[in-house]
Amino acid sequence: MARTRRRYAAIEPQHAVETLIRTRTAELDQVRAASAELSRLFAATQDGGSDEVEIIRGSEALGRWFVRLQQEARGDVRTLDRPPYALTTANPVEETALGKGLAYRAVYAPEALEWPGVLDDIRRLVRHGEQARVLPSLRVKLAIADRRIALMPLTLDLADVRAAVVRPSTLLDALVDYWELCWQQATPLEGPAEESLAEDDRLMLSLLVSGLKDEAIARQLGWSLRTMRRRTSRLHELLGATNRFQAGVVAARRGWL
Repeated sequence: MARTRRRYAAIEPQHAVETLIRTRTAELDQVRAASAELSRLFAATQDGGSDEVEIIRGSEALGRWFVRLQQEARGDVRTLDRPPYALTTANPVEETALGKGLAYRAVYAPEALEWPGVLDDIRRLVRHGEQARVLPSLRVKLAIADRRIALMPLTLDLADVRAAVVRPSTLLDALVDYWELCWQQATPLEGPAEESLAEDDRLMLSLLVSGLKDEAIARQLGWSLRTMRRRTSRLHELLGATNRFQAGVVAARRGWL
């Protein structure tokens, strides 16, 4: 049986970029819609607990449960991460767990990368085995262990810290599905190695297409704004792009993202 060969053709860059933008917008709308539905489901549980959902209150209780969830995990931990942070941005438990073979996959909001030290922490964890991606407009914080238990803050108000511990139920299934949707739409924080692209440039490319502003990227990489824009121009030349959206299209086609 003859095999069908794929055919490729060049298209006008502006059309490609507009198509990418429409696709990404539709994907993010899916995430937002799912987030709204999850919020509605959680609102129904806030008046009291149940066997499936336990409500905890206070920063200390939230911190203890996050540590416990990781320590009791046997296969993997999945997270959605965004500010604000009730206690600290660091997670010392993760590095130890990675060393013991626990798998971590994390989706970060771009705002998280702007907090002092967070990007350096993430890059260190990636070197130890974490898989990290970035998703604009991420409105939910979440941690899931082994598809068995989840921890989700019900509010981002640090003056009123409340969270739900969700055990096996259709609600937990919905949270797992929501996390998977976010993971699929997110951009890898660091792409695969490429001879012509330095490590810092690969990271800069990931930050550019994830939506961070030039000033935030320069600050996180320890560069001046002038240096950052000079290296962005060089990256655009390398990719044959005139803006970050075109750079994202070409980089994705080359397998850099």
